[in-house]
Amino acid sequence: MHPLAWIIAGLARTLSGVQVQWQGCVPSERQRVYFANHTSHLDFVVLWSALPAKVRVKTRPVAAKDYWEKGLRSYLARTVFRAVLIERRASAHENQEQPRTSALAIIQQLADALGENDSLIFFPEGTRGSGESVAEFKSGLYHLAKRRPDVEFVPAHLENLNRILPKGEILPVPLLSLLTFGPPIQVKAEESKREFLQRARDAVCSLRRQGSH
Repeated sequence: MHPLAWIIAGLARTLSGVQVQWQGCVPSERQRVYFANHTSHLDFVVLWSALPAKVRVKTRPVAAKDYWEKGLRSYLARTVFRAVLIERRASAHENQEQPRTSALAIIQQLADALGENDSLIFFPEGTRGSGESVAEFKSGLYHLAKRRPDVEFVPAHLENLNRILPKGEILPVPLLSLLTFGPPIQVKAEESKREFLQRARDAVCSLRRQGSH
């Protein structure tokens, strides 16, 4: 692990005041895809930093290339986090066939990034939300789960990070946050894409602290 990784992990835990809960699941070095709600640019950093060191070293965040490929962020993403940078949107000049090809290429990119030893941190909403609710999941999670049935898919819910680093802000505000991991899920036989994505979203939503807003 890059020496900066230890510093960043400690700083992220301190700034976020993250409390970690494992419900029906325990930390493991086996291959996993941790999929979570997305409300802040801090999300993957906090989730990554909250994992035990032996797990963290094998876990790669999936992040938007257009944001993380610039300046210092690019160095951190590629060298420290070993992030998998993906294209977030199709270009305006692309025809109707190209977005489909691009989507398949992204699934292949993620499957390749898992390899035989690594895990991923993935945000199935595809973009940041307000923190008030969890948006519908994009189909990528389903296709990746179908491609890699040998990998555990672990739901996680991040709470309060949208207040620690609100959209459009640069400097985080130290507050307490909560990260909850739930029981792993996999695609069931004959389960449709829609059914799996709804079940995966429900798994994330069920981890939200009761009575929170």
